[in-house]
Amino acid sequence: MTEKEMLKISIEEFSRIQRYMMLGDKDSAIYKAIKERYDDLKVFLQVSGVNLTVIDRIKE
Repeated sequence: MTEKEMLKISIEEFSRIQRYMMLGDKDSAIYKAIKERYDDLKVFLQVSGVNLTVIDRIKE
């Protein structure tokens, strides 16, 4: 898998996870578990040089 493919997949997953988070209750165990993955992906994307200003809808 190339770096571009990995970034594409990560951005798609980041977007999908944000949709799930917006649907969930912030106090639920599921939301907290999804939030962990959101944080992991956010760090990976930032380190990879992706500008999250536009694609980060959660803003936490």
